[in-house]
Amino acid sequence: MSIHGRFAVWSYYASFTPEIAAELEGLGYSTLWLGGSPPADLPVIESLLEATDTLTVGTSIVNIWSAPAKQVAESFHRIEARFPGRFLLGVGAGHPEQDAAFRKPYDALVEYLDELDEAGVPKQSRALAALGPKVLELSRDRTAGALPYLTVPEHTRQAREILGPDALLVAEHKVTVNTDPAAARDTLRPRIKFYLKLRNYVANLRRLGFTEEDLEYPGSDTLIDTLGLHGSADEVAAGLIAHLEAGADQIAIQVTDEDWVPVLHALAPALIGR
Repeated sequence: MSIHGRFAVWSYYASFTPEIAAELEGLGYSTLWLGGSPPADLPVIESLLEATDTLTVGTSIVNIWSAPAKQVAESFHRIEARFPGRFLLGVGAGHPEQDAAFRKPYDALVEYLDELDEAGVPKQSRALAALGPKVLELSRDRTAGALPYLTVPEHTRQAREILGPDALLVAEHKVTVNTDPAAARDTLRPRIKFYLKLRNYVANLRRLGFTEEDLEYPGSDTLIDTLGLHGSADEVAAGLIAHLEAGADQIAIQVTDEDWVPVLHALAPALIGR
């Protein structure tokens, strides 16, 4: 399948409803990315596709430790049979701090993709959560492409170089539309500081040039201002578009406000059609 449209929405999978999906499609957003490690039976997805006409839905991501590949493949085929070409299976290795069964993530990803191959899930219908060069290369070679999370446009540029011109690249970025910097950071920091305790994200942020002071929990203002866009709708839109200019095919927008749908309404005029 191919992901269409440049602007997508990322949120916890259970926070999407059919009504919200239809509303976001009406605003011009083209894809919903379902986070929070959806279980292997992939609930919610079909109800979102039923409620919309052209919207695509992807998982960002199914956790390979908690969702067995065979069951996930069965769910994929169930969804694909009903809604051909409108679902992309995003998978990833999660975090060693979170998963008791965690072992070498690269080897586990390869084995999981082998199982998906055996179960008939096509390469172009799946993608990988990828940050570092090795997993980016794996996403290029074994899937449609990469779903980097908690990144900046410079990472997007580097990822595109590794992926080449044809692989899918969807970059996630957190936002709030708020012109008060201190208030905006109060909204963004709770969604960012968690990742400063996860070594794969910290390692990636170090590679991107953030200092140990920046990375000290709960994150410097510089870090929060970079990983979480804030300001007017036009200023936030410019920050998102920087990922597209750096080589992303699509940007997955994660609103950090508790009341998140109105923020997407505010952003839509600054994004859609540009």
